[in-house]
Amino acid sequence: MAITGRLVWLTALGLVPVVVLGQATGEPGLLLGAWLVLVVVLLAIDLAAAASPRATALERRLPERVRLGEAADTELLVTNTGRRTLRVRVRDAWQPSAGAPGIRPRLTIPAGERRQILSRLTPTRRGERHVETVTLRSFGPLGLAARQVTLRAPGTLRVLPPFNARKHLPSRLARLRELDGSTSVMVRGAGTEFDSLREYVRGDDVRSIDWRATARRQDVVVRTWRPERDRRIVIVIDTGRTSAARIADEPRIDTAFESSLLLAALASKAGDRVDVLAFDRRVRARIQGATGAALLSRMVDALAPVDPELIETDWASVPGEIRQITNQRALVVLLTTIDAPAASRGLLSMLPQLTRRHRVVVASVTDPEALDAAASRATLEDVYRAAAAERQLLDIERVRTALTQVGAQVVTGSPEDLPPALSDLYLQLKATGQL
Repeated sequence: MAITGRLVWLTALGLVPVVVLGQATGEPGLLLGAWLVLVVVLLAIDLAAAASPRATALERRLPERVRLGEAADTELLVTNTGRRTLRVRVRDAWQPSAGAPGIRPRLTIPAGERRQILSRLTPTRRGERHVETVTLRSFGPLGLAARQVTLRAPGTLRVLPPFNARKHLPSRLARLRELDGSTSVMVRGAGTEFDSLREYVRGDDVRSIDWRATARRQDVVVRTWRPERDRRIVIVIDTGRTSAARIADEPRIDTAFESSLLLAALASKAGDRVDVLAFDRRVRARIQGATGAALLSRMVDALAPVDPELIETDWASVPGEIRQITNQRALVVLLTTIDAPAASRGLLSMLPQLTRRHRVVVASVTDPEALDAAASRATLEDVYRAAAAERQLLDIERVRTALTQVGAQVVTGSPEDLPPALSDLYLQLKATGQL
């Protein structure tokens, strides 16, 4: 049972005449007791007249998926299966991060009829947002109190990564078409796969002249090349404790997702095969064998519920996981953190196993606030902050140097800059025939 403000006001308003009459008659206690009994009787009658909220059927309709930052329209259908008119207030118990509106609608539902509650969710976090119950308060005709019950009405809304980095995709695809020869350019794209023959024009590399074809055709002919296709790209996303840190109000792991989505979209358009692994001490998500549009769809769906685990990543198991994906030479992209030398020991000890067989790229997000702090010297506090920032930047440089010495390439950037920087490095490797 839940009382309402009407009951409180009714009780309070009755006290004034009770006190006045009680002083006039000399029996204020008797009148006060009588008034309270009357209020209790009215309360009991009101509760008895209220329809049972248990005689209610609930049905929920909601989309399966929505991107972070977008809104999702949901429906809750409330059916009165009892014999009385149901005057009810409804509270839908969504998680706070689901972004549900804070309204509690009141409905009047005659017996055997159904009403629809529409609400728009605007999630604030990636992952699966759940709802399990709906609380109903059934009011009597006087509105003094309500009968309350909580019923199960489970639902799940999967909130996908926003993929804000897709804004960089058109410009990278244009560069890819230039490399592939699909767009007219002044110089030919580099590569190692023979494409075709054409007449020599000023500016062509003389080393590309095909002398046999030139002798047959009596014109100088050059070979054209295209970037390699059908190469293997393996993206490994570190989901250990360091990926939980927030940089520029975004978790590191979300920046890793943005980078992997942009790289996968670009590599898929280039004709390469992309596999993705989210790992710490066990596999959190694995995407294999998908191409084209299906690749991104499977990636966002598989990565959406993955959250950082507050454990150290088992880097020693990564080579074995990659061998299960491919035994061929591949481009292995490790999306992790290189802020602290101590936390990177496992990565550094494992990398030689990978660099012997694969081309390895390590991508890490850096904190732009550290760069800003290192450049500020206005006050004494700024000097201390600058010293701490410089120490952090020196640690990053030490780890970068160590990674380079064991044969890996390193790319770093802010949450906004890392996805395009990683794609640019991929295009550079593609253009120079290093994949």
